[in-house]
Amino acid sequence: MKIKFRLFLIIIFMLGFIPSGMLWAQGVSSNELIKNAKAYDGKLVVYTGEVIGDVMRRGQFAWINLNDGDNALGVWVDAALIKNLNFTGNYKSQGDVLEVAGQFHAACLEHGGDLDLHAQALRLVNNGRFTKRGINFAKIKLSLILLGVLFFIWILNIFKQK
Repeated sequence: MKIKFRLFLIIIFMLGFIPSGMLWAQGVSSNELIKNAKAYDGKLVVYTGEVIGDVMRRGQFAWINLNDGDNALGVWVDAALIKNLNFTGNYKSQGDVLEVAGQFHAACLEHGGDLDLHAQALRLVNNGRFTKRGINFAKIKLSLILLGVLFFIWILNIFKQK
């Protein structure tokens, strides 16, 4: 009995020295998941991305879209896991960045054969925030130039008809 207890204490002691980042598997990009969908099908993967669009709640679960900068993947997640989600990415805000560990499906039979990720755990990597968009004077200048060209063509068309 003492040997089992000592072994237990040694294991707990050793786990205390493992950095928390090592407890998560190596992350996979959306490009890698899409290109090698058959190889990752049914496997546990870790995917990191910004929450974009709307959170679509479906009873005790929800759909979120995570964008890693290249592509967005649909993630099926327990609604309780995202109760502290503050921001989703849109024109007015940058979304929370989440790291999701879950089972990857190349063609999920439960969700109509779509490529998706069923989250088992997630953690917040970065908090989202509101973004301010300034006036883009280059676009205003270009618009005025194009309006002038259009007006000039219209005037030429009027004189051509006379």
